[in-house]
Amino acid sequence: MLAGAFSGALWTLLGSLVVFVGILVYGTLIRQISARSAGVVTEVSSPPAKTFGLPEALLAAGLILFLLMNVTASFHRSAPMQLSNRDLVANLLFTLFIVFFVAAFLKLRGFDIDALAGFSKTSLKRALSTAVVLLLAATPLILFAEALTQNFLGGESSKQEIVDLFNTSRTIAQRVMIIVLAVVVAPISEEFIFRFFIYGVIRRYFGIAIALIFNSLLFAAAHTHLPSAAPLFVLGACFTLAYEWSGSILVSMGMHALFNSIQLIFLAFPDLLRQ
Repeated sequence: MLAGAFSGALWTLLGSLVVFVGILVYGTLIRQISARSAGVVTEVSSPPAKTFGLPEALLAAGLILFLLMNVTASFHRSAPMQLSNRDLVANLLFTLFIVFFVAAFLKLRGFDIDALAGFSKTSLKRALSTAVVLLLAATPLILFAEALTQNFLGGESSKQEIVDLFNTSRTIAQRVMIIVLAVVVAPISEEFIFRFFIYGVIRRYFGIAIALIFNSLLFAAAHTHLPSAAPLFVLGACFTLAYEWSGSILVSMGMHALFNSIQLIFLAFPDLLRQ
């Protein structure tokens, strides 16, 4: 009994330590972002680059309204939606359409997407290494939010529909499609839409803090799964801070892809999760 109590206390201490480290890392990012923002205000240099304007704000408002309508519709469904291969393909095509539409709109408006999103600001290798470090720091914060959610909801599962679909899928083709969606399409499209565009527009008019909170809430709500809301909010906030701090959307895309990959590995090899 004494050994069990000691082991429990040790795990609690270790868990508290890693959560503290995560808070320390992201607190440092916040301080550096704040200092940089204050420096930009007082700096007098070359003319500022082209920024998002009213047309982008209207397009972002339309996307936000569409996402909120989808969230509202999901909560009015009497039973969970069963996703099929056709649904996955339709979701893939529709997501790519939105990304290309926004990108084409910005190009027609004269924006340099490469410079604005920071694609060329860092190398792919450096972006991935930064993504690994920041995701490691974010993981205890996400798990802490997950633990609070489980405790509050009485242990209700926080698995989303796509996770359940992966678990129940019977064909290799369907699993490959889910992997492509989760590891490639979702990180690129969601980071482009949520972090680069919607966050960028809100940040332009309301500042970093309000944009970060609203964007993270929208990101969590858009996944239409209440038990996952708190972890997804923390995840979205970490992605946004990573993008704001690094200045490159590649970093948050890398974090998103790694996070989804780890989830799929645990789904494919459940013994790892139990261990």
